[in-house]
Amino acid sequence: MTRAAVDVLIVGAGLSGLISARRLLHQGLSVQVLEARTRIGGRMVSRTLRDGAVVDLGGQWGGKSHHRFAALLSELSISRYSSHYEGHGIWCWRGQRTQAPLAARFEDSLLFFEPDALNLNAEELAATQTLQREFASLVGRINPRQPWRSPEAERLDQLSVAGWAAQRTSIPLARLPLDWLCRVGGSGGFEPWETSILHLAWTQAVAPQAESPEAWLVQGSAGSVAQKLADDLSTNTPGCLKLGVPVQAICQRGDGVEVIAAGLPPLQARAVIVAVPPPERLAIRFEPALPAAHQALLQRTAMGGMTKILARYERPFWREQGLNGLGIGDLPWLELTADSSPPGGQPAVLASFVAGQRALLLAAQPEEQRRALILQDLATYWGPEAAQPLELVEQAWNNETWTGGGFTSFIAPGCWSSHARLAAGSDGGPGPSSHGRVFWAGTEASPRWPGYFEGAIEAGELAASATAELLAA
Repeated sequence: MTRAAVDVLIVGAGLSGLISARRLLHQGLSVQVLEARTRIGGRMVSRTLRDGAVVDLGGQWGGKSHHRFAALLSELSISRYSSHYEGHGIWCWRGQRTQAPLAARFEDSLLFFEPDALNLNAEELAATQTLQREFASLVGRINPRQPWRSPEAERLDQLSVAGWAAQRTSIPLARLPLDWLCRVGGSGGFEPWETSILHLAWTQAVAPQAESPEAWLVQGSAGSVAQKLADDLSTNTPGCLKLGVPVQAICQRGDGVEVIAAGLPPLQARAVIVAVPPPERLAIRFEPALPAAHQALLQRTAMGGMTKILARYERPFWREQGLNGLGIGDLPWLELTADSSPPGGQPAVLASFVAGQRALLLAAQPEEQRRALILQDLATYWGPEAAQPLELVEQAWNNETWTGGGFTSFIAPGCWSSHARLAAGSDGGPGPSSHGRVFWAGTEASPRWPGYFEGAIEAGELAASATAELLAA
């Protein structure tokens, strides 16, 4: 083939792809980044509201053990602040609304709340805590790098989350924590019948809620991080970032790779990093073709159902009432709300999530009906003032062509012990790390914190390191 135009071509200008580019440039390698969208950031994107306030449409939080993300912010001179959890939250269950304090530790809580403060039936609460302890014990037995090697992996992988819970209890409250982790936990977006109990346990083994992954936020918005990375990339290497160019084919030829992208002549590189959600790999033709097990795994991998709601208010009225904005319950649409405001309370924003099947149902409603349903749930949590936001923003991630859903991907029951095992990477990880001169990035490719910014950064760094090692050989 002709001489490569760049050392590494990166597909996807989300956080992981931008991190790969940044790390490779620091090692003296040349890069080209191609993004199918007409914007950068992937799921790390913000929007400016009518009054100038900025909100995050995608991910927004960092966690106590998200050291890579915190270090990146320091590197970029971007500050952060603690999430607002002072005061009581709101717990809604079976038509009863309860103000209650948060527990000191997630392990001792009922979905963050102090269990004894929730006015629940003692027998039902005891059954709930028993099931929580059993699930925690299961999580502790999961092999995070090779889930199929966990005790009883095949049986657990063939059993849905709903099926595992039903074998142990018929009490709805007892099943609620598992259902909540499926739909709106940090690796959520799926229903408890859509994946296995092995998969849910694995998500908590590699991205545990117990480590407070929603501990802090980025000053000015998380989307500013991706923008800063892209600006630095374009300043240091003009022309290396191209938007609106979906990659259609990646063809390996000897010691190089040819990439076919819409509207561009064939591009030559020595290696490629693909930093897109796993299902999006199916839109790319690979030569040689992906191994059959890898292809089969992608065909059984789906993005979660997720719509993020951001309600902007004149002031954080909930704080004035001694409330912290954390709302959890069995309402028709919103299973979680959270205070997204900085310490000073401006802009005053409540973030909410509609997840799983109900995200798709809500998205199919006319705009006026969607708004009414959302505001009704907000008012149930936070009172009449919550139904009068200055602005209400909906981000239906399943309508995003080049993402397909959120927060992250999940796999069908039975896939960990079959397709994922067969497709395992050469490093023994839960997925293939490369395909010849093609390396995988994106948050889902991370061995730790997949589905979070921390995972996106680690996956980008690992892909950059492996690519540089190949090119140096």
